[in-house]
Formats: sequence, C-alpha cells, structure tokens
Amino acid sequence: MGLFDKLSGWLGLKKKEVNVLCLGLDNSGKTTIINQLKPSNAHAQDIVPTIGFNIEKFKTSSLSFTVFDMSGQGRYRNLWEHYYKEGQAIIFVIDSGDKLRMVVAKEELDTLLNHPDIKHRRIPILFFANKMDLRDALSAVKVSQLLCLENIKDKPWHICASDAVKGEGLQEGVDWLQDQIRTMKT
Repeated sequence: MGLFDKLSGWLGLKKKEVNVLCLGLDNSGKTTIINQLKPSNAHAQDIVPTIGFNIEKFKTSSLSFTVFDMSGQGRYRNLWEHYYKEGQAIIFVIDSGDKLRMVVAKEELDTLLNHPDIKHRRIPILFFANKMDLRDALSAVKVSQLLCLENIKDKPWHICASDAVKGEGLQEGVDWLQDQIRTMKT
C-alpha cells in the first residue's frame, strides 16, 4: 500500500496533505486571508473574529491544506502551542498598519520560534505584511526589519505584502509555501 501511495503521489493522482498554522495578532486579517485562499464558491460572505480556532480546508493544484486559523486575541494566544507539533508550515499575518502593536507581534513571533516543538524543526514560515492598502502601512521590508526576520537562519521564510480584502499578494505567498512544502521530506 505504501508503494501505491508513493506512486500515486509521483503521478500527481494524490495530493499531499499539509497542516498549516495561521497565526498573528487579532484583527491582522488571518481569517480574511484564509477565506480568499479557498475556492470562490466556498468564500464566506461575512468574516467574523475567530474565537479559539477554526479549521478550514482547501486544495491547490498539488496540495491539500488543512489550516488552523488561530485566534489572535491575547486570552487565546496560549492555545497556539497546542498545535505546534502537528503544524508542517506556518502563516504568520502582521497588520502592517498597526505600528503600535508591532512590538507585541515580535514578542509572539519570538515565543513561537523558541518553543521546543518549533525551535529545532525546519518548518517554513510565510509572513503576510497585510493591509498594505492602508495609507500609513509599513512596507514589507520595514515589517521584516521590525520583526528582525533576518535573524531567522534555520527555517525557510518569506514575506509578502498583501491586501487580504482584495486578495492581492496572496498567490505569491501560497506559491512560495507550496514550493517549500513540496521540497520537504515526507
């Protein structure tokens, strides 16, 4: 059976399944991004803040994603770590217009990167510098500098400017993430 699974994977008959954690502070746009990544016939009309977490599934040409949309509210952030072991990739969303909470986002990212279930794994991290449509939004380069992403040496990472409401910048990020996941050892 294992040989058949591998063969069907090589032939593209079976999509590789991947668990992705979607993290970030509250009101950064995580749920809106996930909604945009789903097929258009599965889009939710109204986006409401996530309480605890939601599980969403969608497929791309080669992967089947199970996304854990984790609440970014302060009282729920301690739930994140319960899902680190199962996560094979991370999407970390930053509100690029929220300069005041950039320090809090960095603290949460540092906590994530130093957690024992993440620290020694080569897990890809996709950053969305979201809400780029806002007049005072920080550029993706500036967000990268404020979060000190250049210090992440042991994990592949990528940052994309995005506008989740319009869906801009999301495809570039998902393409990068797909490439990273496809090259990971199964």
